[in-house]
Amino acid sequence: MTSSHSTVFVIDDDEMVRDSLKALLESRSFNVVDFESAKQFLNNHGDDADNSCLLLDVHMSEMTGLELLRLLRSRGDAIPTILITGRTDPGVQAQAKELGVVALLDKPVAHPALFAAIREALAARP
Repeated sequence: MTSSHSTVFVIDDDEMVRDSLKALLESRSFNVVDFESAKQFLNNHGDDADNSCLLLDVHMSEMTGLELLRLLRSRGDAIPTILITGRTDPGVQAQAKELGVVALLDKPVAHPALFAAIREALAARP
């Protein structure tokens, strides 16, 4: 698994989820940069990580994960994205597919599925 030079941007408004994902990914030697909101990510994320992917919560206040992803795509940013959600519905699944999401995972996220999705996302990076 590519990890030591790979960055995973974790965006989730639940601090416990964010902290546990960060600790898990860092234990596998990923560089992790976490954000508590989509707006914080937009304000602080540069175009500095070629070997990166997003691990993005669907349901957040202010701006949802899908809204952030739509905005990034409209700007031409094709960063590979894994969505996580506590409640999946067919509308979210359809939008995720339309936006080219690598995977849509249910919380709590199963570690094998998460690492497989991250491998796929990083392999998809040009």
